[in-house]
Amino acid sequence: MISTGNDIVSLNAIDVARTKQHRFYSKIISASEKLLYDSPEFGIIPFENFVWLLWSIKESAYKFLQRTRYDLVFNPIKFEIDQLNIPAGFKTVGFNAEGINGCGFVNGPVLKGTISTGANQFYSRSLIYKEAIMTVLGCCENFNNTYWGIKKIATSDYDIQSAAVRTLLIEQLQKVLPFNELTISKSEWGIPVLLSSENDTRIPVSLSHHDHFIAYSFQLPD
Repeated sequence: MISTGNDIVSLNAIDVARTKQHRFYSKIISASEKLLYDSPEFGIIPFENFVWLLWSIKESAYKFLQRTRYDLVFNPIKFEIDQLNIPAGFKTVGFNAEGINGCGFVNGPVLKGTISTGANQFYSRSLIYKEAIMTVLGCCENFNNTYWGIKKIATSDYDIQSAAVRTLLIEQLQKVLPFNELTISKSEWGIPVLLSSENDTRIPVSLSHHDHFIAYSFQLPD
């Protein structure tokens, strides 16, 4: 399936004290995932950031599955992180740009993971900044044709967030697709999809926003 899932978390908007409470984080991460954090390599990531990192991966998987399982209810514990690798020399840096767009995840400090739910297995790529965490997820390890972007905006107003992320996505799509008229619509189940009035193109897209951050992802066929 040509599709992606995407999620972004603004770390400036989380409740750190609440996140560290067992009754809260146990609804997001399992006991085995907690043991994963206790391994030495994860000591450089604050626990509250680890919890929201896993949330972003699981939310991305949920968005992916939603395209074919329309009645799916999101329960983070039913999505299990099987593996999560931190690159050597990883260091959290500030989001020092208004926006970042990319294709694939060849360069940079990217955390690579695998996640399963039922018979489904997915692969994730996550970026962690001091201000935000962004994850893109797919059903194969090859992200070469997977496009993504992050932008910081001036407001956290929901309607402005929603409009801004669609504008950001359209701007990127127009750089890589030979169509002039592109619109972001929703399927009959409320899932975002790219439509072109010039032909019958329908490309699944994934949009997310939280606080002052917006993000998108989409995958093009080989």
